[in-house]
Amino acid sequence: MLSFAVFLFSISAVLASPLTTNSTVGRACGTFISDDRVAEAEAHFLANKVAPSTFAAATTATIQVYFHVIQSSTSLSGGNLPDSQIQAQIDVLNQDYASTGLSFVLAGTTHTTNSNWFNSVGPGTSLQTSMKSSLRQGGVAALNLYSVGFNSGSGQGLLGYATFPSDYSSNPADDGVVFLYSSVPGGSTANYNLGRVGLYHTFQGGCSGSGDQVSDTPAEATPAFGCPTGRDTCSSPGVDPIHNYMDYTDDSCMNQFTAGQISRMQSQIRTYRGISI
Repeated sequence: MLSFAVFLFSISAVLASPLTTNSTVGRACGTFISDDRVAEAEAHFLANKVAPSTFAAATTATIQVYFHVIQSSTSLSGGNLPDSQIQAQIDVLNQDYASTGLSFVLAGTTHTTNSNWFNSVGPGTSLQTSMKSSLRQGGVAALNLYSVGFNSGSGQGLLGYATFPSDYSSNPADDGVVFLYSSVPGGSTANYNLGRVGLYHTFQGGCSGSGDQVSDTPAEATPAFGCPTGRDTCSSPGVDPIHNYMDYTDDSCMNQFTAGQISRMQSQIRTYRGISI
């Protein structure tokens, strides 16, 4: 599962805990946000929110995707993803986001052999700064993906992490999604190799608090793993949204965004990406 678990092209972001191996039983996203930062981000969003056009706009917006393959060697185990898996990831994005009005097209692919980047890139590190500064392409509306190994350092064991959309204006070179290369379709990370993604997590804030800022996702106390049908961890209405892309369940269990999530997604990309939808 690509860590859009921070929503794919960094629409919004999430919390996470580390993985241990490629055959992990739990999902992990490396984007952290404090309660104060959530409040600040939401206040900024509400103050700057761009309303949908009252005119008949196009129903689909096409996102240009730049896929940066970081590898330690030219072997598959060294991170050298073949074109077939890269295209499969684009296909999954189009399948999963079909109901959102977003479509994705591969605009370019780069292959970079750099063992330090592949093994040790992590959130906020100088390595990821140099990687992104060297490779990022396109403007505010582009999605840049970086596949790495997460074998050591602060990123060890992660499935991925992403930036916040509202941060683009202050640091455009940092914008993008960094994810585990073996989580793409056909990859070797058990249960998380179908290439799936997310916004704020459904369990954000637990059973109380502001939650994921979306009113139609039932409250959830903690992340769900596997595919625990009927799980219900909060007393408020609705069972846990285990099939939602923003939980931590297996990729094969995920198949939905709610209407509220789609509306938030569209509002965020109008506001911070300048994309009309």
